[in-house]
Amino acid sequence: MLNLERLRTLDAVARHGSVGGAAEGLHVTTSAISQQMSKLEREVGQQLLARNGRGVRLTDAGRLLADHAARILSQVELAQSDIEAQRGEVVGEILLSAFPTAARGLFPATLLALRADHPELRVRTSELEPEAGIRAVLRGDVDLAVVLDWSNKRLPVPGGLARVGILDDAPDVAMPAGHRLADRVEVDLEEFADDDWISWPEGEFCYDWLMFTLRSKGIEPCIAHLAGEHHTQLALVAAGMGVCVAPRLGRGPVPEGVRLVPVRQRMLRHVHAVWRTDADRRPSIRAAVAALRAAGRAAA
Repeated sequence: MLNLERLRTLDAVARHGSVGGAAEGLHVTTSAISQQMSKLEREVGQQLLARNGRGVRLTDAGRLLADHAARILSQVELAQSDIEAQRGEVVGEILLSAFPTAARGLFPATLLALRADHPELRVRTSELEPEAGIRAVLRGDVDLAVVLDWSNKRLPVPGGLARVGILDDAPDVAMPAGHRLADRVEVDLEEFADDDWISWPEGEFCYDWLMFTLRSKGIEPCIAHLAGEHHTQLALVAAGMGVCVAPRLGRGPVPEGVRLVPVRQRMLRHVHAVWRTDADRRPSIRAAVAALRAAGRAAA
């Protein structure tokens, strides 16, 4: 009989594309992955992995078994969901991820509520950018991810995932206190055509959104500095290095010398929770969604 944990290991290798990626995703060592794969090969009597340069690739038998493993693991998750739903108790473990400002602005209240209401539920969290969070949910590395998109740029959500809104976040433009527009009640993005911008790193969804939004207004932005943390972006604004978009969720204290001004044509970040539809019946998922939505209402 095939061993379920070894099938899970094979599935992780197939999804991550490498032994190292599988080890990171399963939170084990690479040697543990190799040992599990060797045992699985002995069980099935066929080679499942082959050397490919410095890495490995699945053989034809490996791909065939990996396809079956994905379906088997999905059925196991459905069975676990049904058992949890039948029992009706919020117990076990749930893995949550969120992009950084949502982790800072939503997770503390969410975790406190879950601990108070469901003490038998163990919650683990991590920070992941929206697209990485969706991939992690699809792979099964996390159970629920908090992601975002913008009113003028949607984040594609693949089939097989459920989604619910948590809150809408209206960012401001952050500028040095001595900026020519710092005393305005509202501003238009077009008014910053000649300013240096401080942005999220290239390749991130919010960087792509900023470039798309400014270019759609006829602005070819000068991106002077890249910083993943909003506190770093605001510190650069305080030093007079440029302007940035400053979301309100999870913002925290604003440095002296920074002025925040709303945008006249409101830009909204839509914050969502996503999870696999085959986990819909798990009470822990429903409890986490309810706690996140309550935290979102408090933060709005």
